[in-house]
Amino acid sequence: MLPPVLVAVIAVRHRSVLAEGVRHLGTAGWPWLLAAAGATCLTWVAAACTRQGAVVERLPRRRLLAVQFAAGAANHLLPTGLGASAVNLRFMTVCGLPLARSSAALALYLLAESVGRLVLLGALLAAFPGALRLGTLLPEGALVPLLAAVAVVLLAAVGALAAVRRLRTAALSFVRTALGEARAVHTRPARALALWGGALAFPALQAAGLVLTGRALGLPVPHAHMALAYLAATVAVALVPTPGGLGSVEAALVVALVAVGGPAAVATSVVLAYRFITVWLPLLPGALTLGALARLKVI
Repeated sequence: MLPPVLVAVIAVRHRSVLAEGVRHLGTAGWPWLLAAAGATCLTWVAAACTRQGAVVERLPRRRLLAVQFAAGAANHLLPTGLGASAVNLRFMTVCGLPLARSSAALALYLLAESVGRLVLLGALLAAFPGALRLGTLLPEGALVPLLAAVAVVLLAAVGALAAVRRLRTAALSFVRTALGEARAVHTRPARALALWGGALAFPALQAAGLVLTGRALGLPVPHAHMALAYLAATVAVALVPTPGGLGSVEAALVVALVAVGGPAAVATSVVLAYRFITVWLPLLPGALTLGALARLKVI
């Protein structure tokens, strides 16, 4: 609950900028917004390709695509992507995959998606090294405490595995299953192409949606810099456990767009329009699809 509360406090303190950003939405170019909506629809196709690439067995294509659409709605019920993961895990078990292999496929998907996002971010940072300054994204003196917190979490996880034998046994069993699943997938070129191609296409299409929204609202920032801002912001908020990134994603995107040279008011309107297209507009039909899939025993 804390990140949305902090975002609400920031919104109240900067309500004049927020109000100006809302007013600026009236100047949007609708063809570009429709293109952003099209890019959003393609993200579900990319997610379906990556999910299929994570398993050897062929999954029913139409149901797989419908599940990705419904998973977006479920993602706003649980923090840090757990909703989409739960829906896809249930779908794979209904399709006949054992729970251990379904979990391994889910882990492989998450790993591939994370690697794809970091690869794109690293490529843009290398191509445009001066476009984004880390100091503008993090408060002064926040980097060391953040790294210390990550180190503490990692040490706690290692300590728990070393101290609890049952936990260590379960973890080793899962790792063996996951490695076996990964080897089996990569022996099939079509599956490996779907896995890594989808993993790269998914964040690229998300970034393209933000770029198109920025173009619609006249954000005076180069397209590559907008894509860089998107990738940097989403990597940063991955550690914030809010349902669907609610509040944290909006705040991080505005800060990142300002950091690459965008005016605060225009950046705010871009983020509001982008989140409406990608989150709020598909939410109701996604929830209805989720309910229908549950009633039809697809999940």
